[in-house]
Amino acid sequence: MTRKQLEHILRASGDIADDLEIVVIGSQAILGSHPGAPAELLVSVEADVYPKNFPERWALIDGSIGEGSPFHDTFGYYAQGVEEGTAILPDGWKERLVAICNANTRGITGWCLEPHDLVISKYVANREKDRRFGTDALRFGLTRLEELERRLERLPLDSERVNEILARIRADHRR
Repeated sequence: MTRKQLEHILRASGDIADDLEIVVIGSQAILGSHPGAPAELLVSVEADVYPKNFPERWALIDGSIGEGSPFHDTFGYYAQGVEEGTAILPDGWKERLVAICNANTRGITGWCLEPHDLVISKYVANREKDRRFGTDALRFGLTRLEELERRLERLPLDSERVNEILARIRADHRR
């Protein structure tokens, strides 16, 4: 997905949900901080989003421009409407959101996860594609190991789970 495609999704999602603010929590949130992110981080054709002010309207987005919709068929990418609590994130993540608001979004603000918060959520999910994303973000210098370690301490998880995630991050960083 490209930044322009994400901006299109933000515009459409805002119109559908009647909300001027859309939160992006999936991998394509990287486009908020890094519009020209490496191709390895942009392989997904979906953007995981929910309306900031009306989070209960996530299903409207999913049903209108989600996977298999005419929008998806027409453009080759889509919005995955998700619930607000879908991603497990470090405390303070909302204060670190990165805004996208320009002529292409037509007044809709996309609030994208900051890269370290994004990568932490990927490691919590612990799917192979998420670990690959986290490893690539580190390799390309979009995140720093020290900051990931600090953010881990702010996760709403027990210490055993946090230590497991930390071990995975460190192992992937050594690759």
